[in-house]
Formats: sequence, C-alpha cells, structure tokens
Amino acid sequence: MRDVAESLLASTSVAVDGVVAAAHREAEYRALLDDPQFAAADRHMGKAYFRHWLSATLHDPGMRVGPCVDPEVLQFARDLVRRGLDTHDLGSWRGAQHGAWELWVDACFAATTVVDELRDVMKVSERSMATFVDDSIAALDEYAEKERADLARGASAERHATVQLLLEGAPIGRALAESRLGYALAGSHLAAIIWSDSADEAAGLDATAEAVMRMCGASCRLTLNASTTALWVWVPADKVPPAETAVAALAGHPGTHVAFGRCGRDVDGFRRSHLDASAAQRLLARMGSARPVVRYEDVALVSVLTADMAQADQFVTDTLGDLATADPVLRQTVLTYVRERFNGSAAAERMFTHRNTIERRLARADQLLPVPLADNAASVVAALMLVELRH
Repeated sequence: MRDVAESLLASTSVAVDGVVAAAHREAEYRALLDDPQFAAADRHMGKAYFRHWLSATLHDPGMRVGPCVDPEVLQFARDLVRRGLDTHDLGSWRGAQHGAWELWVDACFAATTVVDELRDVMKVSERSMATFVDDSIAALDEYAEKERADLARGASAERHATVQLLLEGAPIGRALAESRLGYALAGSHLAAIIWSDSADEAAGLDATAEAVMRMCGASCRLTLNASTTALWVWVPADKVPPAETAVAALAGHPGTHVAFGRCGRDVDGFRRSHLDASAAQRLLARMGSARPVVRYEDVALVSVLTADMAQADQFVTDTLGDLATADPVLRQTVLTYVRERFNGSAAAERMFTHRNTIERRLARADQLLPVPLADNAASVVAALMLVELRH
C-alpha cells in the first residue's frame, strides 16, 4: 500500500484532474458547477481529499484516516452556505470518490499480480477510503451547519435568500423584496459579477464595485458577497459602459475581473442582467481568458459557439483560415472596421492611423480569409472574438 500511495502522490495532480473532471461531468447540480469559482473550489476539494488520504496511507497503511480540514475546503463550505446550499447539493464528491477508487485499483493491479495480496489490499483500502470520505463529509457538514447558524443571525442571510428568489423567478412582492434589499427594483438595472484571481486579492473587490458604480453614473449599488472571491452587484443604470472605459477605470485594481450583463428593466431586468453577466463570466472560464472586463453584449454569439470548444476551434479554422494566426494588428483592424460600421475613416481614427493603412490591412486580411470579409462579416467577427478572448 505504501508503494502505491507513494507512486500516486507523485502523479496526483495529473491523475486527479481526470478524476475530478469525470465527477463534474456526472454531477447533477449543474447550476453550481457552472459557476467557474465554485467549480475550481470543488476541484481543489477533490484533490485535497485524495492527497490527504494518500499521505496518511503512506505513513500508516490501512489505519483509519482522520477527516481532511483543508482551509480552502472549509472556505468552500462557507461559500456554499451563503448560496443556501450544502455539500449534498453538490454531489460531485461521491463521483470523485468513485474515480479515485478506480485510480487506486488500477495502480494496485499494476504493482502486483499476487491474488491473495491484492485481495487483502482491496479489502483494507476500500474500507479505509470509504470511511475517510464519509468522515470528511460529515465533518464538513457539521462545519457548514455552524456557519449556517451564524449566518441566520445576520441580515445578510435575508438579502441572499431574497436575491435567490428573484433570480429563480419565484413569486415575491416587489415592495417586500425592496425593503429587504434596500434597493429599488423599478426602473433600469445593470448587473455585474466582480471576482478576483485569488483570496489574497479579494480585498480589492469592494473598491472595484465602487469603481463600477461610478463608471455607470450611479449613486448607489446593491452588493452581495457571492463567495470570498466574488461579488454580485446591481446598479440603477440604463447603459453598459464601453469596454475601453471600464478597462481604464479598473486599471488600478489588478487581479480583479468584471463581467457585465445587459441592461434590463424592473424585476425581470434585474434577473436577466445577472444571468447575462454569469454567462459572460463562464465564457471567460471556458476560454481560459484573463481579460479584466467582458460585456455580455459583446460576446453573446461567442458564448453560444463555445458550448462545444472542439466545434468552436473548428469554426475559427474554417472561418478565418490563415488570418487566425496572422499579425494581431490585422485581426484588430478587421474587428474595428466592422464595429465602426464598415467605415474606413472611423476605423482609422479609432486606431490612430491613416485610412490608407486601414485599407491595405483589410486587403491583406481578405487574402488570408477563405471567404472575403464583405461576404461573411458576422461569422468573421465571431471567430475573431474567439481568438481575441484567448489572448
């Protein structure tokens, strides 16, 4: 058992990535795992549990392994409670256990072919792993219950519950919701999701939310702590700030990102704008993009296209041809030209260059494209956005 545990510990990162990915594919609670930060925290939980069990098995084979109390896993449980969920809503941990067991069995069979030895190892290790996982989840549940009790004593619990009802479209009186939230639901709304790359950078989230409010020309905001590294924000605004303006305004907040929804009106707009922002955030996660700002209205088509990344990659290849790997300035020129409504002079002004330069770049782009820009503009722009988001 020691030899197998040692060998798996040496390759845990790669091996467990596959186990957790499979568990996520089979998990039932899709809404939770579609949240990039929760999905990352769940992956960390799977890895932390398996490493903990392997390390204990290496030092004391077959003995009962104490629960894993990894600080980041405890923080994950705290964030679940804030969303009104518990570990059983997630479900993927059981799938990760099954995957880890298969990994362990394969490694054991690779280590020895002695039947009696294998039989003994299987019996002992199955009991050890199952007991460890049950004990760890029980300890996590106990911790979550304490957090839930603490949260119930605060006003934030009511605000979270109210927002969840609004996002789910559940029946709740507008006046009651407004009194609980301290935010008017009549009129226009713009939702934003603000998150940081790590817990160490989360201290700047509130300052970023304040900057978002100011750039939108609003004087108030509704802010919810979605997790330790993310905020959900709504402001009374009827216009999404330009991406360039937002990037400039957030330049002083490194390590934070903002996803904007589209503006909407009244309760339905409050809900729809947040769902748009959430879709934009998921898109960045799928693309592995580090962009600081994304607006749903700019990436709506791309969001649909990237539901299947393999098909999205093929779409880029088929649509852009050699332009996909050409000079980035060429791709940016095409995007700017289309965004400026096919106006060469406006594109030149936006890019601080001469119109003749724009025309030469467009001519070169047409040589690289399988189909000329004029005959396939919508698809070309969508494909260029896909490429841009990856850089």
